[in-house]
Amino acid sequence: MSEQRPVSIPQWDTPRGILILASASPRRKQLLTEAGYKFTVVPPEIDESAFLSEHISPCEYAKGLALAKAKNVAARFPECLVIGADTVADFNGQMFGKPADAKEAEQITRKLFGAPHKVITAVAIVRIAEGTEIVKSETTAVYPKQMSTEQIAKHIKSGSWQNKAGAYAIQEDGDEFIEKIEGSLTNVMGLPMELLQRLLERIAD
Repeated sequence: MSEQRPVSIPQWDTPRGILILASASPRRKQLLTEAGYKFTVVPPEIDESAFLSEHISPCEYAKGLALAKAKNVAARFPECLVIGADTVADFNGQMFGKPADAKEAEQITRKLFGAPHKVITAVAIVRIAEGTEIVKSETTAVYPKQMSTEQIAKHIKSGSWQNKAGAYAIQEDGDEFIEKIEGSLTNVMGLPMELLQRLLERIAD
């Protein structure tokens, strides 16, 4: 584990207090920014592989990891409201996270783009000073189009699969290889904004 470095937290005067996103994901940062939230980013320092278990479900894994990310950062900033998130793809109970290399990305792509699957994102909110600890998940059904061998090869060569759960990232305006989705689009993008807003409103009440 790398040495923890001090992080300067801007002091925003907001009803929710100081908000921290415990994630290095550019997509999550983008979604929060576009929604108008004021926040800072503090990536968690945890070993994600330690949360894998033979009998754990994709949803349980995502929830456990999202909460661990939030608690890891909240321990350093107990007065702050910390958001942790984790996204996985669920193919008939088989879980796919971020591929380790191009070979694994190709294997995942061939499987996920051969049949419908689910994308699960867990969101955790923690503020130690007030004893706040919430974790919920959102599930979206994804119906992909069949990709040709040439299309898969192009996708892998592009490198766009890197650091993406399920080896792909849907855009705000859709994706040429996605037929349709049932559920939250922002969930597939990595942070279900509707769920997050409900959780933050619950805390504010």
